[in-house]
Amino acid sequence: MRTPVGACSATLLALLIALTALAPVLWGGRAAAIDTDALQQGPTGAHVLGTDGLGRDILARVLVATRLSIELAVEATVIGVAAGTVLGTAPAVLPRWAGRLVTSAVNIAVAFPGLLLALFFAMIFGVGAEGAVLAIGFAMAPAFARLVQTLSAAVAGRDFVAAARVAGVGRVRLLVRHVLPNIGEPLIVNATISAGMALLAFAGLSFLGIGVQAPAYDWGRLLGEGLNQIYVNPTAALAPGVAVVVAGLAFNLFGETVAGVVGGRATAPAPLRETPAPAPAAPTARTEDDGTRPVLVVEDLRIAFPGPAGPVTPVRGVSFTVGAGESVGVVGESGSGKSLTALGISQLIEAPGVVTAARLDFLGTPLLRASDARLRELLGTSLALVFQDPMTSFNPTQRIGRQLAEVSEQHQGLSRGKALARAVERLRGVRVPAAERRARQYPHEFSGGMRQRAMIAMGLMGEPRLVIADEPTTALDVTVQREVLRLLARVRASGAEEQRGRRAALLLISHDITVVAQSCRRVLVMYAGRIVEDLPTDGLRTAARHPYTRALLAAVPALDTDRDAPLAVIPGRPPEPGRTGAGCAFAARCAFADERCRAADPVPVEIATGPHAGRHRVACWHPQDGRGDAAGSRPEHRPHGGHGVEAAGGSA
Repeated sequence: MRTPVGACSATLLALLIALTALAPVLWGGRAAAIDTDALQQGPTGAHVLGTDGLGRDILARVLVATRLSIELAVEATVIGVAAGTVLGTAPAVLPRWAGRLVTSAVNIAVAFPGLLLALFFAMIFGVGAEGAVLAIGFAMAPAFARLVQTLSAAVAGRDFVAAARVAGVGRVRLLVRHVLPNIGEPLIVNATISAGMALLAFAGLSFLGIGVQAPAYDWGRLLGEGLNQIYVNPTAALAPGVAVVVAGLAFNLFGETVAGVVGGRATAPAPLRETPAPAPAAPTARTEDDGTRPVLVVEDLRIAFPGPAGPVTPVRGVSFTVGAGESVGVVGESGSGKSLTALGISQLIEAPGVVTAARLDFLGTPLLRASDARLRELLGTSLALVFQDPMTSFNPTQRIGRQLAEVSEQHQGLSRGKALARAVERLRGVRVPAAERRARQYPHEFSGGMRQRAMIAMGLMGEPRLVIADEPTTALDVTVQREVLRLLARVRASGAEEQRGRRAALLLISHDITVVAQSCRRVLVMYAGRIVEDLPTDGLRTAARHPYTRALLAAVPALDTDRDAPLAVIPGRPPEPGRTGAGCAFAARCAFADERCRAADPVPVEIATGPHAGRHRVACWHPQDGRGDAAGSRPEHRPHGGHGVEAAGGSA
């Protein structure tokens, strides 16, 4: 109200509402009174805007016509917005084939001009006000449906929607609670603009004689009647035209004002002063439950997407296991398939993506063959996801406490109050200060580190057996990174006093190999959609055998790095997912590659671990020994003719 746009819109809207309610009462009799002595007169003292062909006062008729004109425009807008929202969100709720059918119908309808569609529907529904309302409403629906589809698609790919799916939220509830509130602002603006367009369309149909019929009248009919005497009394046509313009302006300005109010929630307030939480103690010894049944078993996992020249497979035959309480890291360059692997395990790959595996078991349940109800129950309570970007991990239109409580409401049957109390308890558990106050705040009121803590708290709302952390320290400073990593370690070790088999396992995805080395016991090195080396982190710097692993280690600067020398880099670039070829994907960048490497892709082979306990597998025709250098320079003592694991093992 303090801005010019807000004040103007409020004034115009109040004027329209007042005229809609009071004009027929105050001037209805004058607008209907026939004066045969004043037929088609120009402006006079008795008739400010003149009279029509029956001597009725034009100004009174324009004022009285406000009610019918506004009512019909609002009714048509409601029909158009409702139909457009249903059509726009239908592909997200219906089966895939039905969604495509609806989308195709909307695309065809959008290709036609709106006025042409309105005339088409007017002929179907018949002449009159009711037919015009339906005609204009359904003519508005395709454009609004296209807008809803576009905005919904942009929101549907965000992390908080994926988190809601894992939590077991159904499609309709997901749409109502998480998608529509985040696209409300542009929808409000376009709905109010559509109301102005509906007003203009009604005026056009009534002007053509298709809309409002006598004895009723709206601004369009008055405009058509005034056009007959435009050379005698121009105000007879000008007055209803001005009324249409002023009402349309009121709708548009009102939409901008409401959008500004709704969008104001996204403006971050001044940061709150708070006492920092005490840092959790770092875990001392890392003990794993090697003898228990694995929490996660992945064998030959493949994820494919359709491409112009055939299917593209960015994840190609990934196999590994994660035991109870075990911490496993996944490293590799961007595009190596780390995040896709996590999404495939979490069943978050949507069509047209296809996930296949010889075996994909979580807590003994085959995920690819489990029912939707079983997946929601299992993944919603036993799997915790910590996404890469904490800002997009939460729904910006809902308070943090409500989002955490939704997990317990869905899967544990808790009431709204008990679920919120559990959410506050979990926030305290991850060292969020003033948890009760923080639970009532929106995500933009949290710092990046606090958002990651809250995301971990969301995973702890159930009883997670596996925590998948996808780049949880991205865009955080080093001190906050350390706190987040310590928190993940504490979450994993929290079951130490309970049954060892119930401890949470950790799958940490990162592009920083040093972070994984400090936080995990095992590391999986991925390149071009495959795991090229699986080894214990205790022997990462001394026992790494694959040239790519050694190159990643060499590319990390240390305190004793020569500042005058150029930084070590891996030459070349990773291959595109659809262009890996028949041989080893790393051959083009490897200094040890030969014809065998370019002809056949090596399979992972278990090798001797030496003094380092734990399984060690490597997929390389020429694995390096402990004295070899990183990829990029061939060690002088190593003969070029060494092949396979046997040769490397003998050399070692």
